[in-house]
Amino acid sequence: MDTMLAKYARLLVHYCLELKEGERLFVSSTTLAEPLVREVWREALRAGAAVEIDMAFREKGRILFEEAGEAQLKHISPLYKMAMEEFDAYLNIMAPFNLREDQNVDSSKTTVRREAMKDLNKIYFERTATRSLKRNLCQYPTLANAQEAGMSLEEYEKFVFGACSLFEDDPAAAWLEVRRSQQHVVDFLNQKETVRYLGEGIDITFSTKGRTWINSDGQTNMPSGEVYTSPVEDSVNGTVHFTYPVVYAGHEVEGVTLWVKDGEVEKWEARRGKDLLDQVFQLPGARRFGEAAMGTNYKIDRFTKNILFDEKIGGTVHMAIGQSYLQTGGKNQSSIHWDMIADMKNGGQIFANDEKVYEGGKFLF
Repeated sequence: MDTMLAKYARLLVHYCLELKEGERLFVSSTTLAEPLVREVWREALRAGAAVEIDMAFREKGRILFEEAGEAQLKHISPLYKMAMEEFDAYLNIMAPFNLREDQNVDSSKTTVRREAMKDLNKIYFERTATRSLKRNLCQYPTLANAQEAGMSLEEYEKFVFGACSLFEDDPAAAWLEVRRSQQHVVDFLNQKETVRYLGEGIDITFSTKGRTWINSDGQTNMPSGEVYTSPVEDSVNGTVHFTYPVVYAGHEVEGVTLWVKDGEVEKWEARRGKDLLDQVFQLPGARRFGEAAMGTNYKIDRFTKNILFDEKIGGTVHMAIGQSYLQTGGKNQSSIHWDMIADMKNGGQIFANDEKVYEGGKFLF
């Protein structure tokens, strides 16, 4: 494990963040990830960086929402604010104690907190879009994630490390190969203007005219393996059914179907959790799409209820309601960006400018 974590840290510091001497790195995680944080600290210091670390403890967020008054909910950590505004790199290592600990908090308090963070989140999206803030989101395997995925902790560790190509002799070289192969797809799609997803319960079209497809090659997410864009906001039309359950704020929603006209979600259904959809679609910007994407990481071969991995599953597509990615040219703004995933391996098709370019989970070129 020590050797694997050292390998993981080298990949994060050098390939993902491309950390240079004199740069400032902000690391955010929980105390469960201390073994990986130690190795990142070591590797970042060797690179000549200045490092600040924020380690959350068990139920920190839940206690905040239970005990804090309005002024405390509006308080923003000066260190976090400085990091988002001024630092060169940001590493968020997810390592949850309990994936449901915030499930029953007062929604009025979360609204106050969300509003307080809005301006800083805008800065975050703007800086990460231009890579003036080099960001990476990654995973440290914890028991909570393993249980959610239906695995033992040891099985989950192997799953995470495998998805990140850490069993390769040179993980960075493996991700450079992903970059090369996906660039072929991105270059092709960037020449097209319309896209149609067609599959079981899915017939939805959107325009990508003037938008940019992005090659997600492990630098901003580890693991990655997807190509994505932001559709023209008022161009999305049709019906889309999402095969996999989706999780938001500790709540699970299953069997989501959306009906869309001229870019706006007009109707929605879910086999389970529709009340949460009812709440979310009241948020400004939530009824428009901020992302459309295809997952290309075939090392991720199962659904784990962790969007960092699930949206990358090879042979799937996903669409996100809410906030657009500025680097794609997207214009929709929202406090939410919620990815929903559909399996395309059972005969799903994708058309670009009316040309079939994808079938059964694979590109045809």
